[in-house]
Amino acid sequence: MTIMEHNFTATILAVLNENFREKGATILESSELLRYINIKTKAANRGSKSRASFGNLYAIYVLIEDYINHGFDTSGNYDDYEGSRYTDLSKRQNELPFGNKLQNHALNHRVNQEFKKYFHESQYPPYY
Repeated sequence: MTIMEHNFTATILAVLNENFREKGATILESSELLRYINIKTKAANRGSKSRASFGNLYAIYVLIEDYINHGFDTSGNYDDYEGSRYTDLSKRQNELPFGNKLQNHALNHRVNQEFKKYFHESQYPPYY
């Protein structure tokens, strides 16, 4: 499998290598979600007008933040979780830097639909 490489891919790999003992390329290749993030950050080093699609990254961020805040990254009790409240996720998304102008579209199924465009056979969309 070939990973799309662009200017920001090096930043993603650097963070992964720093946190996972130089296994960044392997982790990026094996994670559909990280590959999706890589695709969505293609315009990260360009001007603000080319970053219109970052709303999906905000949605993924608040979902992962919620997952970590509830300790599911260490406890393994995710099956017991009733789910996050949409209004809490939307509010948190708007609190993030430059998030005050975001609309709710990314949290309303748009991320999953776009994710399927790239990974149409995936069993693991960002949220369901």
